[in-house]
Amino acid sequence: MELLKISRPLSPGPLKPSEYAVKPELIEKRAATALPDIVGVRIKDLFPDMPNPIFPSEMGISTVRKATEAALRGINMDMIRPEHSVNILASHHGFVLLGGEPYAEMVKTLRDTIYERTGSKDIRLRAGVGLRFRETEEYIERFKLDEHFGRGKAIGVAPVDEGIPIETEIGTLYGLKKVYDADWIVHAHNTDVRELHFHRMVDRVVKPFAMSYARIETRSTYHQDLGPRAANFVARAIFDSPFVQSKWSFACFLSVSPTGIIGVDADNDLYAMNDRVTRLISKTYGKLMTLLSEIDECIVVLDSVGPVPYTFAGGTIFANFCSANIDIFDLDVPVPAYTWYTEAWYDKKNMPLSQDIVPMNPAIRMLVINNAWTGYPSEFWAAHIPTVVVGQNMANHFRSDPQNSKFMDHVVVVDDVLTAVDFAKKAARTGKILIFDGASGGINVSQSLAELLVERAPKVARKVERELMPKWLAQRGLAP
Repeated sequence: MELLKISRPLSPGPLKPSEYAVKPELIEKRAATALPDIVGVRIKDLFPDMPNPIFPSEMGISTVRKATEAALRGINMDMIRPEHSVNILASHHGFVLLGGEPYAEMVKTLRDTIYERTGSKDIRLRAGVGLRFRETEEYIERFKLDEHFGRGKAIGVAPVDEGIPIETEIGTLYGLKKVYDADWIVHAHNTDVRELHFHRMVDRVVKPFAMSYARIETRSTYHQDLGPRAANFVARAIFDSPFVQSKWSFACFLSVSPTGIIGVDADNDLYAMNDRVTRLISKTYGKLMTLLSEIDECIVVLDSVGPVPYTFAGGTIFANFCSANIDIFDLDVPVPAYTWYTEAWYDKKNMPLSQDIVPMNPAIRMLVINNAWTGYPSEFWAAHIPTVVVGQNMANHFRSDPQNSKFMDHVVVVDDVLTAVDFAKKAARTGKILIFDGASGGINVSQSLAELLVERAPKVARKVERELMPKWLAQRGLAP
């Protein structure tokens, strides 16, 4: 075993205060440091060709500002006049990446650069959310975005806010009025793979137009009416509409890989950016997800900011690992185990009602929740995977969440994480542990699982480069 590829545990991502979280001081121990036999495996050691991160780095957050300024030098902003208003459109997704500071810095730099280049004094921030309606308000306060933009110009927008009709090729859809109440919009997002189980890397960069920037009726069309893949044209229809195009200026994305923040990308042509992002995600996250599919059995420990499906390990989220038993990038593969669309397609024994739905990843033998947020319907996982919740504080937090009223009916509560994992090892009959704790640039796992990942990584890299990635790109109309 190469010692360079396995080290002591990596520092878990910091816990953050939120009304959707148990207070950080009440989380007695982090799994990576409390559990024996846990080691850190760095993504760059597994896949040496992964991009080097600009953040975290010794240079600190200034690297993100410099990268944003450099990316914006080639952007046409001539359409924005001094008397015009500009809405920078953001999403809560970006604020959970590596603590949120990189995304916040990109957004601040956007505001400053637009002001310097155009003379516009009316530049606002419109930050969208999912079901946790107060979440972006917390980020605005934490990163002092209201101070940076000017009092009252940085606001969170929720899917239940006042809508505005948008006429599209497929009929009338609804955006959020506050998103489009400026002369121009700037699309500020990131290349994090995030909800791969939903979008399947089809028009990834357009998705927020049917999500963070849309009314709940249109979001529901994406999630429930049409399901994954078919729903992707909803976002494209909104973005391509005459109304949105009349306000369109450019996009600026935080470039993310499993190693961390690797740069900033900007373009007036969103679809040109989409092609670059598709290639980047296929080459980076494609390797990570394919490697995770090599795991035959494990206990998953959640110990990160974000709701159950959105806890991070190696830059990917738990919801994606739930479908690691299939090639989730392959568009020939049927519907993944988990999407909102498929939640209703299970019988009383939690078996799929349609042969097009792949069962939950059988490698996940048990789930231990040391820390996860509420504010997102998560009963699906407790019903499908034997689940242990650590401590009464976390248990009471789930009991008090109206979106998880029956979650605790499916779980057992254990006082501390060490006892919880010992119980899980006996019940699941495996010592392999995978921790979703937001560690930067790598994954905290048990020694036995680390050895498996290190052994399989070279083979996975060759397979992705020679076989899988050419297929994935061709399915999306891109040359190898």
